[in-house]
Amino acid sequence: MALRELTEPASLTLPNGRLNRDAVGWARRPLLNTDGIGRDGRRFFGRNKRWEYWCITTPTHIMALTVSSVDYAAVHEMWVFERDSGRSRDTAVTLIPARGVRLPGTMARGPARGRARSLQILIDETPTGTRLRAESAGASFDVVAELPDDHERLAVVVPWSDTRFQYTVKDVARPARGSVTVDGRTSDVPAGESWAVLDHGRGRWPYDIRWNWGAGSGRTDSHVIGIQLGGQWTDGTGSTENAILIDDRLHYIDEPVDWDFDRTAWRRPWRITGGGLDATFEPFHDKVSRTNLLVLSSSTDQYFGHWSGTFAAADREPVSFSGILGWVEDVHNRW
Repeated sequence: MALRELTEPASLTLPNGRLNRDAVGWARRPLLNTDGIGRDGRRFFGRNKRWEYWCITTPTHIMALTVSSVDYAAVHEMWVFERDSGRSRDTAVTLIPARGVRLPGTMARGPARGRARSLQILIDETPTGTRLRAESAGASFDVVAELPDDHERLAVVVPWSDTRFQYTVKDVARPARGSVTVDGRTSDVPAGESWAVLDHGRGRWPYDIRWNWGAGSGRTDSHVIGIQLGGQWTDGTGSTENAILIDDRLHYIDEPVDWDFDRTAWRRPWRITGGGLDATFEPFHDKVSRTNLLVLSSSTDQYFGHWSGTFAAADREPVSFSGILGWVEDVHNRW
């Protein structure tokens, strides 16, 4: 049974904090009110997970920021990678109990802030998009992720149960512009050649979870291509987070895709197929993150590289793509 497309606003949660089943589905723009996540006192404490993750790709750099709260901890990160040298600046902080974090209850309804002694992150909505600023020792960036009027985004609810569920907005191929500074040297984030991707999350999660995520943004021939793929965590829920953006139009893939990769040989190309997609991902860098704080542990390998392949949507001719910069990740969280 196909997951229904949502076209009207709704609340993610009922007044008792449980999942509103009328909100289960996917949409082309953020429609759901998620103010109920994180405001339910002790009833769901520890299961509420809220975050904003942005990644910006440019001809010379890759940058990322995270502002998040997992109830009992705030986890923030800023990362800058120089593509020519392979050098990176990474500042990650975990604050227990959670502090130095501000997140809007519902997407784009207020600023997001992540602050620690060694790190400052500011996310602000503007009339034309979202301004992303981050600063740590030796590195900073100031980027606007523009939001064109007709740009579509994937918003989907993943329901494990009435008390465990996730609302995710994956927004790929946002045109980006601005600057990045490393060790006093400033480089442009050139418009027309730079892209931003958002992972917005609000939900209540199981303690132990695994997932794959793949994303990419770029131009191929005359088209802007955005790639958004997920795996493992949505299995058995009736939802997927799979879609391809062609120019401003989102094509939802209403079935799981098959992930073929080797954890023991990360440089081996990945194959992701299904739902009209036949894609290959060739990695060039592994960003490794490991956290073990007893109750909170995480193992993440985020591989950056290039996408190529074909996508055949039901309502248009097949589109080929190549050289699309992006990433795939393999994650195991206990949180």
